[in-house]
Amino acid sequence: MVLKGASHAATRLLGLQEFKAAKTVKINPDAPQKNARFLMLEARKTLLVPMPCLRSGLFNKIVPPLGATKEILRICATSQGIKEYSVPVGLEGKAQVDLVVVGSVAVSEKGWRIGKGEGYADMEYAMMVSMGAVQEDTPVVTIVHDRQVVDIAEELLGDHDLTVDYIFTPTRTVKTNCKQQPQGIMWHKVTSEMLGKIPILRSLHYKEKQAGKDVTLQDAHSDLANTKKPATLNQRAMAENIRPQAAMGSAEIGKHCVEGDSLSPRLEGSGRITTVYLGNIPPGVRVSELKCALREFHVTPLRLNWQGAQHRAFLDYKDKPTTESAVSSLKGLSLGGYPLRVELAKAQRSKRQVEINSQK
Repeated sequence: MVLKGASHAATRLLGLQEFKAAKTVKINPDAPQKNARFLMLEARKTLLVPMPCLRSGLFNKIVPPLGATKEILRICATSQGIKEYSVPVGLEGKAQVDLVVVGSVAVSEKGWRIGKGEGYADMEYAMMVSMGAVQEDTPVVTIVHDRQVVDIAEELLGDHDLTVDYIFTPTRTVKTNCKQQPQGIMWHKVTSEMLGKIPILRSLHYKEKQAGKDVTLQDAHSDLANTKKPATLNQRAMAENIRPQAAMGSAEIGKHCVEGDSLSPRLEGSGRITTVYLGNIPPGVRVSELKCALREFHVTPLRLNWQGAQHRAFLDYKDKPTTESAVSSLKGLSLGGYPLRVELAKAQRSKRQVEINSQK
């Protein structure tokens, strides 16, 4: 439901000095912020919109066609326009966000906000902090109806909750002077289920672990508190944020990974195996490092064909959906400080193109 007066409330952005100075703005994709998105595009600012539920990345960058009219820009600001006129921005994009616009269910004049309860706005901001995309002084704005400005008890707020610097309503602008913001991803509040659902969160988890940070998940903390209890294979697998099948898969990768080995007859004859190509593997990287990363990203393949001398590797998966999920999950993966090239292997790309052409 679009709040009454949302379009007018959004025009208050035009008088904000931070808006005038901003080059790149992140705005959530909800309907109440549609006019805010349009105003950004009309002002020729770079507009970033979070991907739905962060399923395949963090941002979509809206790219209007050259010479777009005001009517086209309005279309670009809609949910359908976001799908048609956007390109994904991954970790390697090194986005710098100058202004953040979020929605709220309720907000107080002190700057404390309550979202829909799913925590995506809080997580998006924390991820931007981890990426270096926002700074301590990056302003956060929310656009709401006057009736949504209420008193919020301080005890309802956690240190992971996003607060706002400005509140825009149809009738007024409120500057909150609130300085409390998440300082990054609080891994002890992240579950392995969340990690499994959000590919870019897995990427950041791996990146921060490689940097030596404490990235122990909520599940692991719970497991440590119950170390005196006997653990079954299933429980141990869950404590490691790996499903039992994935734990078996990691055993398989250790057994079948042979440098330069060709596909086994068993896999070749199945007719279902699909392959992912990893390129740009830097010199000095060991196959064990890649295997560790694959387990970390929960994308352990049936077989790993390591060709380190050629700076590449091939990962075999059981079917196309699993392969496509692996490609999505591994986007932004870096080893030795270098981003890897991740895509379907050439034969798979050709096969996919044939399938697409046959459907035309």
